[in-house]
Amino acid sequence: MRTKRGWFAFPYVIWMALFVVIPILIMAVYAFTVADPDTNLTYASAENFTRMGAYLSVFLRSFWLALVATLVCLLIGYPVSYWMAKEGPQFQRLAMALVMLPMWINFLLRTYSWMSILENNGLLNQLFRAVGLLDLLGVDHIRMIGTPGAVVLGMVYNYLPFMILPIYSVIVKLDGSLVEAARDLGANSSAVFRKVIFPLSLPGILSGVTMVFVPSVSTFAISNLLGGGTQSTMLLGDLIETQFMGGAYNPHLGAAVSMVMMVIVVVCMVVMNHFGEGEEQAVIL
Repeated sequence: MRTKRGWFAFPYVIWMALFVVIPILIMAVYAFTVADPDTNLTYASAENFTRMGAYLSVFLRSFWLALVATLVCLLIGYPVSYWMAKEGPQFQRLAMALVMLPMWINFLLRTYSWMSILENNGLLNQLFRAVGLLDLLGVDHIRMIGTPGAVVLGMVYNYLPFMILPIYSVIVKLDGSLVEAARDLGANSSAVFRKVIFPLSLPGILSGVTMVFVPSVSTFAISNLLGGGTQSTMLLGDLIETQFMGGAYNPHLGAAVSMVMMVIVVVCMVVMNHFGEGEEQAVIL
Protein backbone atom coordinates (compact mmCIF):
# COMPACT_ATOMS: atom_id res chain seq x y z
CA MET A 1 0.00 0.00 0.00
CA ARG A 2 2.84 2.35 0.90
CA THR A 3 4.57 1.54 -2.41
CA LYS A 4 1.45 2.40 -4.38
CA ARG A 5 1.16 5.76 -2.57
CA GLY A 6 4.76 6.50 -3.45
CA TRP A 7 3.83 6.60 -7.14
CA PHE A 8 1.81 9.75 -6.49
CA ALA A 9 5.08 11.57 -5.71
CA PHE A 10 6.61 10.55 -9.04
CA PRO A 11 5.34 13.61 -11.03
CA TYR A 12 6.70 15.90 -8.31
CA VAL A 13 10.09 14.17 -8.42
CA ILE A 14 10.21 14.60 -12.20
CA TRP A 15 9.24 18.27 -11.88
CA MET A 16 11.92 18.92 -9.25
CA ALA A 17 14.55 17.14 -11.33
CA LEU A 18 13.75 19.08 -14.51
CA PHE A 19 13.24 22.55 -13.06
CA VAL A 20 15.34 22.58 -9.86
CA VAL A 21 18.11 19.98 -9.78
CA ILE A 22 19.20 20.12 -13.42
CA PRO A 23 19.29 23.97 -13.56
CA ILE A 24 21.38 24.02 -10.37
CA LEU A 25 23.80 21.50 -11.89
CA ILE A 26 24.05 23.58 -15.07
CA MET A 27 24.70 26.68 -12.97
CA ALA A 28 27.45 24.83 -11.06
CA VAL A 29 29.09 23.76 -14.33
CA TYR A 30 29.07 27.34 -15.61
CA ALA A 31 30.34 28.68 -12.26
CA PHE A 32 33.40 26.41 -12.24
CA THR A 33 34.34 26.90 -15.88
CA VAL A 34 35.83 29.80 -17.84
CA ALA A 35 35.58 30.47 -21.57
CA ASP A 36 38.76 31.12 -23.54
CA PRO A 37 38.07 34.22 -25.72
CA ASP A 38 40.55 33.06 -28.38
CA THR A 39 39.38 29.47 -28.90
CA ASN A 40 35.83 29.73 -27.44
CA LEU A 41 36.62 26.61 -25.43
CA THR A 42 35.81 26.25 -21.76
CA TYR A 43 38.02 24.81 -19.07
CA ALA A 44 37.61 24.16 -15.35
CA SER A 45 38.67 27.04 -13.15
CA ALA A 46 37.77 28.86 -9.92
CA GLU A 47 38.60 32.22 -11.52
CA ASN A 48 34.96 33.34 -11.42
CA PHE A 49 34.91 33.17 -7.63
CA THR A 50 38.20 35.04 -7.23
CA ARG A 51 36.89 37.85 -9.45
CA MET A 52 33.87 38.43 -7.22
CA GLY A 53 35.95 40.49 -4.80
CA ALA A 54 35.42 43.42 -7.17
CA TYR A 55 31.68 43.20 -6.44
CA LEU A 56 31.92 43.10 -2.65
CA SER A 57 30.10 46.44 -2.41
CA VAL A 58 27.17 44.97 -4.39
CA PHE A 59 26.96 42.02 -1.98
CA LEU A 60 27.06 44.29 1.06
CA ARG A 61 24.52 46.72 -0.40
CA SER A 62 22.13 43.90 -1.31
CA PHE A 63 22.16 42.36 2.15
CA TRP A 64 22.01 45.73 3.89
CA LEU A 65 18.99 46.99 1.94
CA ALA A 66 17.27 43.60 2.29
CA LEU A 67 17.90 43.69 6.04
CA VAL A 68 16.52 47.24 6.32
CA ALA A 69 13.43 46.32 4.28
CA THR A 70 12.87 43.21 6.42
CA LEU A 71 13.16 45.24 9.63
CA VAL A 72 10.71 47.87 8.36
CA CYS A 73 8.26 45.14 7.31
CA LEU A 74 8.54 43.61 10.78
CA LEU A 75 7.97 46.94 12.55
CA ILE A 76 4.89 47.57 10.41
CA GLY A 77 3.67 44.01 10.01
CA TYR A 78 3.70 42.85 13.62
CA PRO A 79 1.37 45.56 15.00
CA VAL A 80 -0.96 45.11 12.02
CA SER A 81 -1.01 41.33 12.51
CA TYR A 82 -1.62 41.68 16.25
CA TRP A 83 -4.42 44.17 15.68
CA MET A 84 -6.08 41.94 13.07
CA ALA A 85 -5.89 38.87 15.32
CA LYS A 86 -7.55 40.68 18.24
CA GLU A 87 -10.55 41.89 16.22
CA GLY A 88 -13.70 40.00 15.27
CA PRO A 89 -14.00 37.53 12.37
CA GLN A 90 -15.77 40.04 10.10
CA PHE A 91 -13.04 42.65 10.55
CA GLN A 92 -10.37 39.98 10.04
CA ARG A 93 -11.85 38.97 6.70
CA LEU A 94 -12.00 42.61 5.58
CA ALA A 95 -8.46 43.32 6.76
CA MET A 96 -7.15 40.17 5.07
CA ALA A 97 -8.78 41.24 1.80
CA LEU A 98 -7.16 44.69 2.07
CA VAL A 99 -3.75 43.14 2.77
CA MET A 100 -4.05 40.77 -0.19
CA LEU A 101 -5.59 43.33 -2.55
CA PRO A 102 -2.28 44.79 -3.89
CA MET A 103 -1.07 41.26 -4.65
CA TRP A 104 -3.91 40.84 -7.16
CA ILE A 105 -2.16 43.42 -9.34
CA ASN A 106 0.86 42.48 -11.43
CA PHE A 107 4.18 42.93 -9.62
CA LEU A 108 5.67 45.13 -12.36
CA LEU A 109 2.56 47.31 -12.55
CA ARG A 110 2.80 47.98 -8.82
CA THR A 111 6.44 48.93 -9.18
CA TYR A 112 5.75 51.15 -12.18
CA SER A 113 3.07 52.95 -10.18
CA TRP A 114 5.68 53.88 -7.58
CA MET A 115 7.87 55.26 -10.36
CA SER A 116 5.10 57.68 -11.33
CA ILE A 117 4.74 58.67 -7.69
CA LEU A 118 8.44 59.17 -6.87
CA GLU A 119 9.89 60.57 -10.10
CA ASN A 120 11.12 64.16 -10.29
CA ASN A 121 7.84 65.37 -11.77
CA GLY A 122 5.74 62.70 -10.10
CA LEU A 123 2.72 62.93 -7.87
CA LEU A 124 4.64 63.59 -4.66
CA ASN A 125 6.76 66.37 -6.14
CA GLN A 126 3.65 67.91 -7.67
CA LEU A 127 2.00 67.83 -4.26
CA PHE A 128 5.05 69.42 -2.63
CA ARG A 129 5.07 72.08 -5.33
CA ALA A 130 1.36 72.79 -4.84
CA VAL A 131 1.74 73.32 -1.07
CA GLY A 132 4.84 75.49 -1.56
CA LEU A 133 7.31 73.12 0.07
CA LEU A 134 9.66 73.13 -2.93
CA ASP A 135 9.70 76.96 -3.00
CA LEU A 136 10.44 76.98 0.71
CA LEU A 137 13.38 74.62 0.20
CA GLY A 138 14.51 76.53 -2.90
CA VAL A 139 14.61 73.46 -5.15
CA ASP A 140 12.77 72.43 -8.31
CA HIS A 141 12.12 68.89 -7.04
CA ILE A 142 13.08 66.48 -4.28
CA ARG A 143 15.05 63.56 -5.67
CA MET A 144 13.41 60.32 -4.56
CA ILE A 145 13.66 58.03 -7.56
CA GLY A 146 17.04 56.41 -8.11
CA THR A 147 17.92 56.29 -4.40
CA PRO A 148 18.40 53.39 -1.96
CA GLY A 149 15.39 54.71 -0.04
CA ALA A 150 13.18 54.21 -3.09
CA VAL A 151 14.46 50.64 -3.44
CA VAL A 152 13.67 49.89 0.21
CA LEU A 153 10.23 51.45 -0.21
CA GLY A 154 9.54 49.20 -3.18
CA MET A 155 10.65 46.13 -1.24
CA VAL A 156 8.48 47.01 1.76
CA TYR A 157 5.43 47.73 -0.40
CA ASN A 158 5.72 44.50 -2.40
CA TYR A 159 6.73 42.12 0.38
CA LEU A 160 4.88 43.47 3.44
CA PRO A 161 1.98 40.97 3.03
CA PHE A 162 4.50 38.13 3.34
CA MET A 163 5.37 39.44 6.80
CA ILE A 164 1.80 40.08 7.93
CA LEU A 165 0.24 36.78 6.91
CA PRO A 166 2.49 34.29 8.79
CA ILE A 167 2.53 36.41 11.96
CA TYR A 168 -1.24 36.82 11.86
CA SER A 169 -1.79 33.09 11.29
CA VAL A 170 0.25 32.30 14.41
CA ILE A 171 -1.22 34.96 16.71
CA VAL A 172 -4.84 34.21 15.76
CA LYS A 173 -4.35 30.56 16.74
CA LEU A 174 -2.83 31.27 20.18
CA ASP A 175 -4.58 29.57 23.07
CA GLY A 176 -6.53 32.26 24.93
CA SER A 177 -6.33 30.27 28.16
CA LEU A 178 -2.59 31.03 28.34
CA VAL A 179 -3.33 34.76 28.38
CA GLU A 180 -6.04 34.26 31.00
CA ALA A 181 -3.66 32.22 33.14
CA ALA A 182 -1.02 34.93 32.93
CA ARG A 183 -3.54 37.57 33.99
CA ASP A 184 -4.74 35.38 36.87
CA LEU A 185 -1.13 35.23 38.06
CA GLY A 186 -1.00 39.03 38.19
CA ALA A 187 0.62 39.91 34.85
CA ASN A 188 -0.45 43.21 33.31
CA SER A 189 -1.00 43.74 29.57
CA SER A 190 2.66 44.59 28.95
CA ALA A 191 3.90 41.52 30.80
CA VAL A 192 1.39 39.27 29.00
CA PHE A 193 2.67 40.50 25.65
CA ARG A 194 6.35 40.17 26.59
CA LYS A 195 6.11 36.85 28.42
CA VAL A 196 3.37 35.02 26.50
CA ILE A 197 2.22 36.49 23.18
CA PHE A 198 5.54 37.61 21.70
CA PRO A 199 7.48 34.38 22.50
CA LEU A 200 4.65 32.25 21.09
CA SER A 201 4.54 34.34 17.91
CA LEU A 202 8.27 33.95 17.17
CA PRO A 203 7.75 31.08 14.67
CA GLY A 204 5.53 33.39 12.63
CA ILE A 205 8.10 36.18 12.89
CA LEU A 206 10.88 33.92 11.65
CA SER A 207 8.72 32.71 8.77
CA GLY A 208 7.89 36.30 7.83
CA VAL A 209 11.52 37.38 8.04
CA THR A 210 12.53 34.52 5.75
CA MET A 211 9.74 35.23 3.25
CA VAL A 212 10.69 38.92 3.05
CA PHE A 213 14.48 38.73 3.27
CA VAL A 214 15.02 36.06 0.60
CA PRO A 215 13.15 37.81 -2.27
CA SER A 216 14.49 41.21 -1.15
CA VAL A 217 18.13 40.16 -1.35
CA SER A 218 17.65 38.62 -4.79
CA THR A 219 15.35 41.20 -6.41
CA PHE A 220 16.34 42.99 -9.58
CA ALA A 221 13.11 44.51 -10.93
CA ILE A 222 12.61 46.81 -7.92
CA SER A 223 16.21 47.99 -7.82
CA ASN A 224 16.32 48.42 -11.59
CA LEU A 225 13.09 50.44 -11.84
CA LEU A 226 13.09 52.40 -8.58
CA GLY A 227 16.87 52.51 -8.23
CA GLY A 228 17.36 53.81 -11.74
CA GLY A 229 19.79 51.07 -12.71
CA THR A 230 22.77 53.07 -11.42
CA GLN A 231 25.91 51.69 -9.81
CA SER A 232 24.94 53.18 -6.44
CA THR A 233 21.73 51.11 -6.33
CA MET A 234 22.90 47.95 -8.11
CA LEU A 235 21.99 44.78 -6.22
CA LEU A 236 22.91 41.15 -6.74
CA GLY A 237 19.92 40.52 -8.98
CA ASP A 238 20.97 43.40 -11.24
CA LEU A 239 24.55 42.11 -11.33
CA ILE A 240 23.41 38.64 -12.35
CA GLU A 241 21.07 40.03 -15.00
CA THR A 242 23.90 42.16 -16.40
CA GLN A 243 26.16 39.13 -16.73
CA PHE A 244 23.52 37.09 -18.57
CA MET A 245 21.68 39.73 -20.61
CA GLY A 246 23.59 43.00 -20.38
CA GLY A 247 26.58 44.44 -22.18
CA ALA A 248 29.04 42.75 -19.80
CA TYR A 249 27.98 39.30 -21.03
CA ASN A 250 29.69 36.65 -18.91
CA PRO A 251 27.34 33.79 -17.94
CA HIS A 252 30.14 32.01 -16.11
CA LEU A 253 30.63 34.91 -13.69
CA GLY A 254 26.86 35.35 -13.41
CA ALA A 255 26.46 31.68 -12.50
CA ALA A 256 29.19 31.99 -9.87
CA VAL A 257 27.49 35.02 -8.30
CA SER A 258 24.16 33.16 -8.37
CA MET A 259 25.71 30.15 -6.69
CA VAL A 260 27.33 32.18 -3.93
CA MET A 261 24.09 34.08 -3.31
CA MET A 262 22.14 30.80 -3.21
CA VAL A 263 24.53 29.34 -0.64
CA ILE A 264 24.33 32.46 1.54
CA VAL A 265 20.52 32.50 1.39
CA VAL A 266 20.32 28.79 2.23
CA VAL A 267 22.64 29.31 5.21
CA CYS A 268 20.49 32.21 6.44
CA MET A 269 17.35 30.08 6.12
CA VAL A 270 18.96 27.17 8.00
CA VAL A 271 20.04 29.48 10.81
CA MET A 272 16.57 31.05 11.10
CA ASN A 273 14.89 27.64 11.01
CA HIS A 274 17.25 26.47 13.75
CA PHE A 275 16.25 29.39 15.96
CA GLY A 276 12.61 28.71 15.13
CA GLU A 277 12.90 25.10 16.28
CA GLY A 278 14.62 26.25 19.47
CA GLU A 279 11.82 28.68 20.24
CA GLU A 280 9.15 26.04 19.63
CA GLN A 281 10.91 23.62 22.00
CA ALA A 282 11.23 26.36 24.63
CA VAL A 283 7.51 27.10 24.38
CA ILE A 284 6.67 23.39 24.75
CA LEU A 285 8.89 23.12 27.82
